[in-house]
Amino acid sequence: MGRGRITRTLIFAIFLPLGLAAADEFKHVGDFLLKSHFKVTGDKLTPIPIKPIHFRVYSDGTRVKVSAEGNDDSHTMFTIYRSDGIGRQRTGRGALEVIPGLQATCQTGGVLRHLRLTRESMTITTFPGVSDQTIVNHAVAAEPTPSASPSASKTQSPANEPEKNEQAPKQP
Repeated sequence: MGRGRITRTLIFAIFLPLGLAAADEFKHVGDFLLKSHFKVTGDKLTPIPIKPIHFRVYSDGTRVKVSAEGNDDSHTMFTIYRSDGIGRQRTGRGALEVIPGLQATCQTGGVLRHLRLTRESMTITTFPGVSDQTIVNHAVAAEPTPSASPSASKTQSPANEPEKNEQAPKQP
């Protein structure tokens, strides 16, 4: 084995684990408060009463981790498939606008979940595999809570102001 080849092998062996460690690092991107929970069956929209739940959201750039506040060990991991913005139509404004945001999916145990995430809101739509029901959870941005970890305060987090014109889905 030549000297150049040994050097390249050592560099690869040293820096590869460092690169992998950086790729696996999740950074806090926002806190959200669950505001509405709906079940859609056919053409029926059924609101499901819930207590507000705080969610913590983290990302490593390719995945998004969503966990209920205070329970970081239990989480749902989404794979980002689109990060070029989210289209939305505000009440009374007509035209569709594109705002910064991403979309991601998670498929586990026959259940498909879709995540729509912006600075102002987070929507998780759940499609059970053998059911005609769809579950829609909508959360709005919330102020970080005092239980936020010190490392989270060092990361950049989005402006946590709820969207004023955002409303729950209307019954068809």
